[in-house]
Amino acid sequence: MAELIFVLLALALFFALAMNRVSFRTWAVGVAIYTLALQITFGFQLWSFAGWLLAGLLYAAGLPNVKRTYITKPVFGALKGAMPSISETEREALEAGTTGWDAELFSGRPDYSKLRRVAPITLSDEERAFLDGPTEELCQKLDDWRIRHDFHDIPGEIWQFVREKGFLGMLISKEHGGLGFSAQAQSLVLGKISTKSPDGCIIVMVPNSLGPGELIEKYGTDQQKAHYLPRLAKGAEIPCFALTGPFSGSDAVSMRDVGVVTKGVHAGVETLGIKLTWDKRYITLAPKASLLGLAFRLLDPDNHLGQGEEVGITLALIPTDHPGVETGRRHLPSGAAFPNGPTRGRDVFIPLDWVIGGPDRAGQGWRMLMNCLAAGRSISLPATSAAAAKAVARHSTAYARVRKQFGLPIGYMDGVEEPLARLIENAYGLEAARAVTASMVSAGEKPAVISALLKYLSTARMRESVNDALDIHGGRGICDGPSNYLQSAYQMVPVGITVEGANILTRSLITFAQGALRSHPYLLAEIEALSDEDRARGLDRFETLFDDHRAFLFSNATGALFHNATFGKFATAPVDVGEMTRWWKQLSRASRSFALVADMTVALLGGGLKTKQKITGRMADALAELYLLSSILKRYQDDGRHWADRKVVDFCAKNCLARFDAALRGVIDNFPVRRAAWIMGPLVLPFGVRRPASDKDAKTIVRQALQPGAFRDRLTRDIYTSDDADDAVGLLEVALVKTIANEEAEKKLERAIRKGEVQRFHDRDWIKQAEEKGVLTSEEARELADLHKLVARVIAVDDFPPEDPGRNARSGQNDGPSNQHLAAE
Repeated sequence: MAELIFVLLALALFFALAMNRVSFRTWAVGVAIYTLALQITFGFQLWSFAGWLLAGLLYAAGLPNVKRTYITKPVFGALKGAMPSISETEREALEAGTTGWDAELFSGRPDYSKLRRVAPITLSDEERAFLDGPTEELCQKLDDWRIRHDFHDIPGEIWQFVREKGFLGMLISKEHGGLGFSAQAQSLVLGKISTKSPDGCIIVMVPNSLGPGELIEKYGTDQQKAHYLPRLAKGAEIPCFALTGPFSGSDAVSMRDVGVVTKGVHAGVETLGIKLTWDKRYITLAPKASLLGLAFRLLDPDNHLGQGEEVGITLALIPTDHPGVETGRRHLPSGAAFPNGPTRGRDVFIPLDWVIGGPDRAGQGWRMLMNCLAAGRSISLPATSAAAAKAVARHSTAYARVRKQFGLPIGYMDGVEEPLARLIENAYGLEAARAVTASMVSAGEKPAVISALLKYLSTARMRESVNDALDIHGGRGICDGPSNYLQSAYQMVPVGITVEGANILTRSLITFAQGALRSHPYLLAEIEALSDEDRARGLDRFETLFDDHRAFLFSNATGALFHNATFGKFATAPVDVGEMTRWWKQLSRASRSFALVADMTVALLGGGLKTKQKITGRMADALAELYLLSSILKRYQDDGRHWADRKVVDFCAKNCLARFDAALRGVIDNFPVRRAAWIMGPLVLPFGVRRPASDKDAKTIVRQALQPGAFRDRLTRDIYTSDDADDAVGLLEVALVKTIANEEAEKKLERAIRKGEVQRFHDRDWIKQAEEKGVLTSEEARELADLHKLVARVIAVDDFPPEDPGRNARSGQNDGPSNQHLAAE
């Protein structure tokens, strides 16, 4: 018995010391006390000698000279050539933005108070009034079908409305004539507009995203701010920003667009300026823009600026009517109607004071762009992706409850229930992540890693949701026309996947490969120490960092083993989260596992990390699931812990953790250093991967969402909705409410039809027949007749004259769809 007690004490001592990141000397004291206790109890034995020897070695390892000679120097020498080098542009990207909750997840011991301090959705009275007023009014004005087919452009009256109401200057400060809204307000406004017309949303999104307005506000000269910001805020200038070219897409720093500092003539006066040649494409708003923001490489062969010949990436403001500027031609991305096109110029001379920030900012363009992107990428695409997920979830649940086959609402069928459950999960989760991230930005953070993660996560889940919605709607979803509320979302999905960093790049290179350097507590500082040209100084810096990193790694290894072996029972959780305590504990458990695998991945792959993009992609997926689960748990608290939401949170949490485990399993199974993989496997997945949510869990949340009410409204909050039966989505809502109200009468009718008492064919009025036979009362018959007319309209698809409807619609000759026939399914 005594032996067992000492074994348990040894395990407890080991885990306590390891998980608390103690020094070598503390380890030595702990081993010495344990050895002394053993010796007092059992007398001096051979293992007593081993214990005292280990304590002595650990104490010696803590002595500065011994540690430096036998530990730090050899490790420093081994790692000096193995760690990845960091280019100047990579350094600027790494230094852009801020770290926050991402760093907590990388730490393995997240401080939940930091996440809990992020504000819930908070809008000022002015912002809420704008969302409920002008934004709602704009949605009602946007006719998505006519924009896409009749005009293939945004109508002039829409441009005029967004100018007059200040939509183009939401983020410009009131001091400069803008609305001065928070990032949260901007996110909600963009999301709501996008659910009525994605094309209409983009003309509001771009001026409020990465572009001249934000760059001028943050970096412009006083003269540039005073001149341009009021004009941009009021829509007197329509901006675009040109970064991407034919040969510089994801690798933007390799751009071939060039400016040379030289003398030239501007406004009739010889002046020092820049001669520019560029070729850009995919530039949103370029065909309509009056102000072009341009990124280019600046050369100064005569060193006029005193920075040498290669000045670096520079940003400039150029009026599009300036001589030599070419705009106006259009691309058709996914056949969408928003303005997008190329811009070119050859030997275009501009004065130096057109550089954003003036000549002093020449060469700082990449840093400026990365700083703006760190915040901007957190808003626009996550907002529209979350809104799309909410919208198609709302539309699909209504359609699945109204539409019947085999005598049942299709939403009650297992095959349809499966995608409906995914729609609900994505709607809840993406809105949670959108809201918490927008609140971070509103508070002044620039979450560089989180913005990259959320961009690829939200657009990928949005694509999944739109595909699921189309599967549920069948032929109703693929036949385009005024009544199709899914087509424009499907059409725009590839745009979201591609822009602001294509998802393949963002997932495989940016989120983890750069995120590990950015968010890890020691890694970047260690690489800088290893790169220090002064070896002695670098060694001094490295010694402290490595000592802390060693304790960090050992702590996460033992912590991962302990928490995984005990199923997270002893993991940390906030004190006031009630029924969600278990999921907070599982988040802590998963964070330990992630921190360990992340640490070993970077340490062992080193400079080869960038080429192991399948590994880094899976690590990005694991981090994304941790962030998503964090946001979901926070949303549940912020929303008031509604009982009806509990099952959705449980469903989401189970799936997040299952996908997290699967991502780590993929890393370990394919890890190039197999001995490390053999170690990591038992530490982080001792019992294999967790199971996703069950079919029973899915049925519970789907049945909740098929009913109108507070749960469904919270799930799909802040999107465009309607109760007008003449509006395509309003018709769904009216039909859903009426379907529920007439559920019992419909059951009576279905029973009579199955018995053969009533025949349901197009050549007779079967509801009247049911009334005549006493199956239905006159009131029930009247209500069911109204309902069946609504349902017929819900499931109908648009049809057109024999002539090519695309040609006729564009020429204004289309006499419109009949919209009278039931869909053939």
